[in-house]
Amino acid sequence: MTRNLSFHDDWTWQLRHALTSADELAEALELDRDELEGARRAERAGLPISVTPYYLGLADPRDPSCPIRRQVVPRELEAQHVPGDLVDPLGEEDHQVAPELIQRYPDRALLLVTDRCAVYCRFCTRSRIVGSDGGARSVERLGPAARYLAEHPEIKDVILSGGDPLTLSTERLVRVVRLVREIPSVETIRLATRVPVALPQRITDELLDALRPFHPLWLMTHFNHPRELTPLARAACNRLADAGFPVLNHTVLLRGVNDRVDVLSELFRGLVRERVRPYYLLQADPVAGSSHLRTPISTGLEIIEQLQGRLSGIALPKLIVDTPGGQGKVPIGPDYVVRRAPGVTTLRTHRGVEVDYLDPPE
Repeated sequence: MTRNLSFHDDWTWQLRHALTSADELAEALELDRDELEGARRAERAGLPISVTPYYLGLADPRDPSCPIRRQVVPRELEAQHVPGDLVDPLGEEDHQVAPELIQRYPDRALLLVTDRCAVYCRFCTRSRIVGSDGGARSVERLGPAARYLAEHPEIKDVILSGGDPLTLSTERLVRVVRLVREIPSVETIRLATRVPVALPQRITDELLDALRPFHPLWLMTHFNHPRELTPLARAACNRLADAGFPVLNHTVLLRGVNDRVDVLSELFRGLVRERVRPYYLLQADPVAGSSHLRTPISTGLEIIEQLQGRLSGIALPKLIVDTPGGQGKVPIGPDYVVRRAPGVTTLRTHRGVEVDYLDPPE
């Protein structure tokens, strides 16, 4: 695979030529035994392989520890299951209120519009269904979900996810967005997508012109490493911002990928330069087969503590644990409260200085 092919500017070409087998990965990369056996296993069972030529072109072809490779190349360790692993870590099947519709919070719901992505990340929360459940959902199939949303006006925010909604054709995507936008009680629609990272060629004028009439549309993307902020990806983010799409980023904390302060600092600063707001630093979900990519919670706490006061507030995300079983997201962070007394709270700053905050008199 050559660099000019990996940067082919037709997004549909990228999807059609995605690498989907162990042999194709072995032609593009010098796979070690762990990777080769993992790829062969993935062909037989579990989360399948799919990587756009563009995204794999960001990988070091000779280094198995490359942060791009670790995200998308299977490893034999995926066969390892450890205590805490779950097939459905967020309890989505238990919270399905209509076909393809998941509601875990009173005011928002998640609509699964496809099971296909531009790349299949090896830590995917929905590895139980991604790539193997029929592809794009028709408007007819989503009809019961739309009726549920219309009958529950307390739901104000709908996230279109999957799979990746931006891998749909523009015409099909518009039909789905229109279906949701026509529900009067839905105020905001979010598109959860890794396309700006793995398939930036998809962010075309045609796509933006087609979606613009349905604002407010928010875009939730998923950059995990500075290497992903290529000129093409930066241009895609800028086109989204110029077209009126607020862009927020979820970063998943991953062992051997971004579990270092310098890496995340570079990533968050780079995102802000392109008008992308780092929104969440997510503790990786305990999906079965991903333990080799997960970090202890203490790692995230240490990183956030080191970033606090050293990054602008607009570049500093919340550290979030999406609790197993679908009980909701919990923000966590270092404890800056040293002690409490009546009317006085002693706080520790990022400089290590203790400061008293006095409550006002009653």
